[in-house]
Amino acid sequence: MLVFSAQLGSLIAPAYACGCGAMVVDRDSRVLVDRETSVVGWDGGTEQIVMRFTVRGNAPEAAWIMPVPHRATVELGDASLFSELHTLTAPVTATRHYFWPRAKDWPFGGSGNRSGDGAASPSAAAPVEVVGRERLGPFDVARLTATDPAALEGWLTENGFELPDRLATALRPYVEQKWEYVAVRLAPRESGVPLRGTLDPLRLRFASDRLVYPMRLSRLATTPQSLGLYVLAAHRMEPRGTIGGSPPEVTYADRFDAGQEKGAYPALSALTGGKPVFVTAIDQSFPRPELIDGDHELRAAAADTPYRTTHYRDELLTVGGVPAWVLSLLGAALVVAVALLLALRARRRRPVAAPPPVTVPPPLR
Repeated sequence: MLVFSAQLGSLIAPAYACGCGAMVVDRDSRVLVDRETSVVGWDGGTEQIVMRFTVRGNAPEAAWIMPVPHRATVELGDASLFSELHTLTAPVTATRHYFWPRAKDWPFGGSGNRSGDGAASPSAAAPVEVVGRERLGPFDVARLTATDPAALEGWLTENGFELPDRLATALRPYVEQKWEYVAVRLAPRESGVPLRGTLDPLRLRFASDRLVYPMRLSRLATTPQSLGLYVLAAHRMEPRGTIGGSPPEVTYADRFDAGQEKGAYPALSALTGGKPVFVTAIDQSFPRPELIDGDHELRAAAADTPYRTTHYRDELLTVGGVPAWVLSLLGAALVVAVALLLALRARRRRPVAAPPPVTVPPPLR
């Protein structure tokens, strides 16, 4: 199965908390993550996440930390995957008609139409161990194990950053579950230029016996958060709970078959291996991020009921350009007129009965 998510961010210093990790900058810098977009795939034993950040601010570099349940491999992702998923799940527009005129219709207004509205044990050799390091495009990627969230401070310090106390506390549940971390040093292609715009996507793969989307670090945010999940699986999917947010809302649910799309979604088809999947899009808001109490786990829904968000355009029902309600009134008037005419004609054709004979009384004697 696959999950596509969009996490709207907010400005936080010195750490930005998002759905899939935390952004850390130095004390004199600020970073705003306008949008974090992720694609998550799970085949029952291996999970992969392709994520892309759109950022702005005055920070010349930043560190991004993401907890994972098992050791991860990291590579650059395919940027076209995000536009394909956006197109696939976009709302549709439909027209619906109404019969009687409304405020803006004739004779009340002007026109006749209007628009409506599984965990692995970390290395015990050291509190933090760098198990891999790669240079991927503008990214310096380190894969770490840690037995103490505060021990991440050493790696951050070596790279010019400081681990905020709140972030160290938020990471503790992942350490207790013996998760590992991917730490990425983000820097622009040109030295000294602030981080701005959409960064190259990263693709992570790691073992996992359940489909989980890390959300716990979002509780560090100080402004409301918005999350969108696009799940591709054998069935329609749903979160197990609200984890402190509003009730999740399904905005799209239908089956996707790459073979029937004739190459329209090459990146998505490559990620799914060309196999048919059921796509479920879920939106959720977190008005009070501090109430987030866990990570999202996804499970199959009770039924594979299709659904798609539809934006309706309301139009007055017309026939040949004439409002149907006018034709109906004219038709009713015509029926009444015809009925009266027939009644009058029938009355005229009715035979007139002869008057009774006049009887003259005999004369009186």
